[in-house]
Amino acid sequence: MLELVIFSTLNGVVYGLLLFMLSSGLTLIFSMMGVLNFAHASMFMLGAYFSYQVGKLVGFWPALVLAPLLVGLIGAGVERYGLRHVHRHGHVPELLFTFGLAYLIEEIVVMGWGRNPIENRVPATLDFPLFTLFTTSYPAYKAFMMAVSIGMFVALYLVLKRTRIGLIIQAALTHPSTVAMLGHNVPQVFMRVFAAGTALAALAGVIGGFALLTTPNMAAALGPIVFVVVVIGGLGSLGGALIASLAIGIMQTFAVALDVSLLDLLRHAGVAIGRESALFELASIKIAQAAPMIPYVLLVLMLIVRPKGLLGTRET
Repeated sequence: MLELVIFSTLNGVVYGLLLFMLSSGLTLIFSMMGVLNFAHASMFMLGAYFSYQVGKLVGFWPALVLAPLLVGLIGAGVERYGLRHVHRHGHVPELLFTFGLAYLIEEIVVMGWGRNPIENRVPATLDFPLFTLFTTSYPAYKAFMMAVSIGMFVALYLVLKRTRIGLIIQAALTHPSTVAMLGHNVPQVFMRVFAAGTALAALAGVIGGFALLTTPNMAAALGPIVFVVVVIGGLGSLGGALIASLAIGIMQTFAVALDVSLLDLLRHAGVAIGRESALFELASIKIAQAAPMIPYVLLVLMLIVRPKGLLGTRET
């Protein structure tokens, strides 16, 4: 039991930090630009595929840097030649634009790499057990994912809260005309923020690509959960996104590991539900089967109790 608790906690933290890496870019873009980017998870997918392709040529470590930079350049192009022109027409055209962009990226990935999963393996330098506890070994690449995620959070926080660049970025959202009068190119600031946000998603794709199955539908699988994280944490709140990511990651991991149902718990308590009961089918559902529902249940509850999210300042 202790082994299950320890490794479920570790795996939940890794999964939560991966969600944070993905949601941090979306949080950055929304908090600075007010744009909810539906194509954000597609940039995560591009990061995984680009790192696979670049890694075959130059190895994993150069790909860890080059893939996010390439996706960041794509993000800059999307903002400069697409989103900037749509932005002036309001939020609905923005959402429709990014929604269509997500489908376009998915089809491009299918044409380039096919619909089958690619063989995105863990690099040899990280493919070894970091430690063994009881009878289970913990892989080194998961510890590497933790380190990169924590490093990203610290770097983002310091840049946004402790540097002149962060002050300019935040001021450009609330007082763009004043920032422009001070000599700063506000549209270029927004373009760089958007590029940085997409590059962060791609970095998550690089290290998450070999932990997850790299397929063209990985963006569709993770995209909704990322929006759940951002809403629960609070739109525009980096700290809220971290808390929500870890909470969802740990809860889902424990739920998957628990192969029990409400029916089993009631039997242990001495309460019997017969097959003829209307509650039998519902009570017999395993917690592991209901695990994918947990983030969305939390989302609904958060919107009812606190629409701003945990640490948010904007209404969802």
